[in-house]
Amino acid sequence: MTLRNNLDDWDLKILDIITKNARIPFKDVAKEVGISRAAVHQRVNRMVDLEVIVGSGYHINPKKVDFKTCTYIGIFLEKGGLFSEVVKGLEEISEIVECHYTTGAYAIFVKVYAKDNEHLKNILSGKIQKIQGVASTETFISLEESFKRTIPVHA
Repeated sequence: MTLRNNLDDWDLKILDIITKNARIPFKDVAKEVGISRAAVHQRVNRMVDLEVIVGSGYHINPKKVDFKTCTYIGIFLEKGGLFSEVVKGLEEISEIVECHYTTGAYAIFVKVYAKDNEHLKNILSGKIQKIQGVASTETFISLEESFKRTIPVHA
């Protein structure tokens, strides 16, 4: 089977394994897939070059570093044409970890981590709502992250 970017079954098997455990040594991936460690390394590098694999690093548990409140905020703009300028302002707010240009009621939807409700209030009224072009916001506090996963790449 071949997908876009010429991914074959071996590539998909490699992706499936490394998305479940990014720290797994390539020798273990090679053993599980049935190809050489060098082939795994070359395929992973190719998928990085093709931007199939993006980013790397450690995921931080926000609660363990005192960010106890996860919030989603829908942002209404004064005019749709202000999108790019508003996004530049949002990028300056370190507590915003995701930003999406969306269809529907909101022009922009962001994910924010705050230390507590007071911190969240300061982010909302002291930062986000002060950005030129933001008309209003609607806030949704996440009570629990039930699960989180990457997209399936089953071979």
